[in-house]
Amino acid sequence: MSSSRTRTTQIFFASTLYGVATLAAAMDAGVFADADRRILLVSNNAAIPETTPAVDAMPGFDALRGRFDDIVSWNATIAPHHPSGWAPRPDDVPLWERHLRLAWGLGDDDIELAIESIQVNPAMAIAEIFTGVPIDVYADGLMSYGPTRNKIDPLIGTRVRRLLHLDLVPGLKPLLLTEFGVTSQIVPTEAFLKVLGELGDAHDVAASVPSVDAPALLLGQYLSALGLISAAEEEELHLRMMRGAVGLGHTRLVFKPHPTAPARWSQAMETEAAKLGAELTVLDSGVLTAPVLAEVLYQRMRPALVVGCFSTALLTASAFYGLPVARVGTETLLERLSPFENSNRVPVTLVDAVVPDLGGRGTATQPVAVAPAELNELITAVGFTMQPKIYPQLRSAAERYLSAHLTATTWRYFKRKRLTSLGLPGGVPSQFAFLPRNAAVRRVARRAKSLRRVVRR
Repeated sequence: MSSSRTRTTQIFFASTLYGVATLAAAMDAGVFADADRRILLVSNNAAIPETTPAVDAMPGFDALRGRFDDIVSWNATIAPHHPSGWAPRPDDVPLWERHLRLAWGLGDDDIELAIESIQVNPAMAIAEIFTGVPIDVYADGLMSYGPTRNKIDPLIGTRVRRLLHLDLVPGLKPLLLTEFGVTSQIVPTEAFLKVLGELGDAHDVAASVPSVDAPALLLGQYLSALGLISAAEEEELHLRMMRGAVGLGHTRLVFKPHPTAPARWSQAMETEAAKLGAELTVLDSGVLTAPVLAEVLYQRMRPALVVGCFSTALLTASAFYGLPVARVGTETLLERLSPFENSNRVPVTLVDAVVPDLGGRGTATQPVAVAPAELNELITAVGFTMQPKIYPQLRSAAERYLSAHLTATTWRYFKRKRLTSLGLPGGVPSQFAFLPRNAAVRRVARRAKSLRRVVRR
């Protein structure tokens, strides 16, 4: 009597080329077990997907295509719905799984999922449709070091086997999904750099990157679109990057704007560059045929300095390529981020803690030395104050850190109001908590401030 083995199909979900590169590196390093079939499921999450190239249409993708047996579009699968706004109704989940197994030729295969950003759609929708299958979550940025942004259904969270992440901050352990006991595993840096090398050497990438020798590379993020700062403030942020870089002696500047940022920002920078006597190259649609990864620019240009706000690319420049880095604007963002549990808080905190300030720390050529243990304690405390209901077990660690390490430098990572509401060190003692809300106290405080201004005159 013969027995037949059930086929295994691995479905890798990705919405960015950086994510595909992370998956490819993990596959090359043997992080994923062998499978009978590997499908790359791509999603274009842009606000208007029709105006933005999908992952499999970006320069360099062909260098990674061979690692997958099939490429499938999630946008086409669920059209006309948008990937970020659609999820199956609970009663329709069995129908959707049956439909996808038929449409993608999965049959009765055993399915394994590797997905990003499990807390939100479209990754959450995919996990819901394939009920009961094991899940690996991979992280391609700094958010993996922070807490899970909202509660995840235990029927999904308990299926996650591991969190795969790049070693962007050596020695720092991710908080993401630890509420389910998920262990983290590093995707080897050597494998990732090899994959990035393939991307950089791809003909369609190499031909589109202008030749600029050792410039200061300025990274745009389009933060105003996220509501973090105003458009005028972001424009000024870019100008501060330029002035700071020129102030350090860099006269060749390259600006990599966010693909959806307005063109007028580039025009303002060109005007400022002329005033500063600097040579500026803007990598917009007039120079690049399509967006390329910052890491490709690191390989092709070998920047003398990389400047940004809180982009993950700052950490890849420093940790993976040994390039000098500097930050601008993180203190303002730490003050503005709202609500406190905003998922950008940990990335901003990390960059602020380990990357030199372009305007305030000398040459800005070396990362700020922060011991891994101290950094882990800081992120644990920030993570608990962001999501105390998801991570109640971290309270004692947060209390220890806040009791011993609240200084003029670390205070900006916390809010007194938040500490007070959680009853943590640094907050207003409970017996005085009513004072900020007392109208009479506020009137006296305003009068005192007015008198102080009069005296100073």
